[in-house]
Amino acid sequence: MIKLVVSDMDGTLLNDQHQLPSDFFEVEEQLRAKGITFAVASGRQYHNLYETLQPISERLLILSDNGTVVRQGREELFVNPMDQPTANMFIEKVRQVPACFTVLCAKNAAYIEDSDPEFVSTIKFFFKNVNQVDDLTKVKDTLLKVSVCDFNNAATNSYPHFLPYHGDYKVALSSHMWIDITLTHAHKGIALGYIQKHLGIRPEETMVFGDMLNDLEMIQGAHHSYAMKNAHPEIIKAAKFITDLDNNNEGVTKMIRKKLL
Repeated sequence: MIKLVVSDMDGTLLNDQHQLPSDFFEVEEQLRAKGITFAVASGRQYHNLYETLQPISERLLILSDNGTVVRQGREELFVNPMDQPTANMFIEKVRQVPACFTVLCAKNAAYIEDSDPEFVSTIKFFFKNVNQVDDLTKVKDTLLKVSVCDFNNAATNSYPHFLPYHGDYKVALSSHMWIDITLTHAHKGIALGYIQKHLGIRPEETMVFGDMLNDLEMIQGAHHSYAMKNAHPEIIKAAKFITDLDNNNEGVTKMIRKKLL
């Protein structure tokens, strides 16, 4: 019996226009009526997710910033921070990569130091609280991760620059234009394990949906793991199942209806 359903957001639950499925709120209500907890796990900022998931945000489990923070509504349950020296090292590294922009993700806000119009316009889809500063290495906040925005295809342009850090840090492609960098023990899989323990739910009772490499550990943490039809090949390989439809055709809610409702 499934007791917990967890979905990634961009490329998974949301379509390419960043919209929820038309039946999302109805499906969540039906799951709740059956005693099944629904949660979202995203690279997005908590404040953005809370707003996007209104009017049910207060009751949802929200695993934000690639699982570095877990909240139920506004109640903070779990934080997995990044130390300042590590954050600063990656900030300096991104500055050396052409045509890339840094977002320093923290508990209270996301911080940027570039005012490029395309960059500023883009991050509004993913971050609600954004502060522009002169120097990211001087930010005082509880730091969570460093995100790299790359308009020239992250997989081929900027990702290779960070390959030497694999193993010592978690460096994951989260979309065609985003890379997320966290500590090795800070990812969606760790956050999933926390909420499974918190709720007393086993991997065999967990269903998850994901599409990109930052979903890999989460996919590995659930017996009922679904790669989106549009997922990265490595996620399709890692998951036990594949959705019938992609994110632009409400693949998550259609699969939930088929299997659980």
